[in-house]
Parts: sequence; C-alpha cells; structure tokens
Amino acid sequence: MTKTEVVALLKENQNERGIVHWKKLGTRGGGLKSFGIGLTQLRKLAKQVGRDHKLAQQLWKSDYYDAKVLGLLIDDPKQLSREQAEEQVGQLNAGMLSHVFSSCDATLPKAPFAFELACDWIDHKDPIRRRCAYGLIYELSKKNVPAMDDDWLLARIAHIQKTIHDEEMWVRDAMNGALMGIGKRNSTLNKAAIRAAKAIGPVDVDYGDDNSCEPLDVLKHLTSDWLKKKLAKS
Repeated sequence: MTKTEVVALLKENQNERGIVHWKKLGTRGGGLKSFGIGLTQLRKLAKQVGRDHKLAQQLWKSDYYDAKVLGLLIDDPKQLSREQAEEQVGQLNAGMLSHVFSSCDATLPKAPFAFELACDWIDHKDPIRRRCAYGLIYELSKKNVPAMDDDWLLARIAHIQKTIHDEEMWVRDAMNGALMGIGKRNSTLNKAAIRAAKAIGPVDVDYGDDNSCEPLDVLKHLTSDWLKKKLAKS
C-alpha cells in the first residue's frame, strides 16, 4: 500500500467520538491531528497493511497521530537502526506516542538492539527516554533475553522501589508497568515485585479527562489466581 492509500483507509475508519476526545486534549496532543481511531482498531489496520519499513517511515512524517502509530506498528524490526530509534524518540510530541513507541506490541521491542537500548535509556536525563526504557523492559519481560537475567531484573525492582515516587509522572506510569511485567516471569521475581509493590503503595498518575484510564494496580495483577496457577506450573 502507498501512504495515500493508508491515509484513505484511516479516513474510512475515523471515529467521531475519538476525534472529539482528541480535540479536548489541546496542547497534550502535541500539535498533531487525529482520526480518533483507538489502538485496538489501529492494530487491526496494521495487520491489513502489513510490514513495510519504507511506508512506516513515510507515515511517521505525517501530522496525524493515527498515521504515526500505524507507522510504529508496521515497521520491520530487522530494518530498524539505533539511529532511527534515537531520531524518533526525540519526536514523540511531548510523550503522546511514547507508550506505543516502546510497548503495545510495536516494532521497537522486537529489534535486536532493544535490550541494549533500554539499558542506555533507563538512567537518561531525558524523561521520555526513561519512560520508553521501562516500556521496553515491560515488553522484553515477556521474552527470553539472555542478558536480562534474574539478577538484573531484581536490581531493576529495587531501583523502581527506591526511585518511583521521585520520578516524572509518565515515567512512574511506565515503571509500574515494568514492575508488573517483571513480576510475572517466575516465582522469585514475583515475590520480589510483590514486596516492592506493597512498599511503593499507590502511584499517582493523572490521566486528565480520560475516565477510562486508572493507575495500574500492580499488586492486584501479581497476586491474581491466574498468575499463581501459572507460576506454580513453571
């Protein structure tokens, strides 16, 4: 598909309610326009479009949020470079795209250098890069990354517990997600993550007027019956 065809596809699937909500974001929308399409629908459209590195780069240059997200979803992890990742992370429009850029089953966590990137960004002076680092850790916690062993992850848990309340708000949100992901890997990490979650307590994240979003209840996820049964079998 061409960029013109993809934009036409987005227009066909625009959501008026979503457009109204986007306009209410004001400056938080980073100056981007939107067709108001939700992430679930954009994932379906991404599968329809298919992997295309060149098209992904073209969509990234769009002034529509939905087109940029689609670009992140359809990019080819084998053709991604560190240079591209560094360029894109600097263009995340005040963080609006950070969540999709680093997690949400996007392309970057599938790149061969994803863990190295997370390590480089986790203590970066830029809060958007720190947020993305924890987004990557959440996604990578689902995989078997040799360098990301229990010792490394236990150190991450300790760091999250120590620093989360002093972090920028959206970094706190990403840390919460990473803690949950780490705690689902095995029994040892689960126990450590539960202790950390209890010590951390409630994490303050303001989602503005979006009443559908609430701060992640990490403890609830880590102590669920489903997870207990899963870890008991491993």
